[in-house]
Amino acid sequence: MTKQTVLGRVTQLAKANINALLDQAEDPQKMLDQLIRDYTTNISEAEQAVAATIGNLRLMEEDHREDVGAAKEWGEKALAASRKADELRAAGSAADADKFDNLAKVALGRQLQSEKEARTAEPTIAAQTEVVDKLKSGLDQMKAKLAELKSKRDELVARAKSAQAQNQMMDSVKNINILDPTSEISRFEDKVRREEAKAVGKQELAASSLDAQFEQLDTLGASAEVEARLAALKTTS
Repeated sequence: MTKQTVLGRVTQLAKANINALLDQAEDPQKMLDQLIRDYTTNISEAEQAVAATIGNLRLMEEDHREDVGAAKEWGEKALAASRKADELRAAGSAADADKFDNLAKVALGRQLQSEKEARTAEPTIAAQTEVVDKLKSGLDQMKAKLAELKSKRDELVARAKSAQAQNQMMDSVKNINILDPTSEISRFEDKVRREEAKAVGKQELAASSLDAQFEQLDTLGASAEVEARLAALKTTS
């Protein structure tokens, strides 16, 4: 996997609009669960790729340090050989002096080669360092998105359960007459009043019958009195 591919994937996933994805989903909870699985997998893959990219960068940096160190070392060897040649030439040993001058030239050639390799690697190292920084930032954004996904998933599940409980409650009470909750009591009260009226009617009926009996008794008493007085009249006449 090239660094461009890794960077492109990290950037795309880090910029994903979670809310837009949820709006398009038929089942947001399942969508979130799938996104979480995908994000987790992609983060793992991206981490491995970024780790490999960082490893390559560290190798280049190590090679660069070795080239810089080698250039310094070859420079020191060239200086030492040149000084030795000067000493031998001053002592009258021109042949030996030329030998050390040649060694100095070889050392200087190696120094130039090491410096060239170090300079050549520097732009690549700088570019790779920038890529690694972007990849690390992208991974951090991906992990933040994953945390956001998990939070939204938990919130969604809680809201779904609450809505389900509310719907069940409304279904259980939908047949209750909320406009007149005392309608059943009113009907029972009417029944009791009718029974009470019936009892009053029976009492009145019983009372009227008793009065009639007393009136009949009074009538009989008056008739007896009339008969007694009539008998008295006949006796005196």
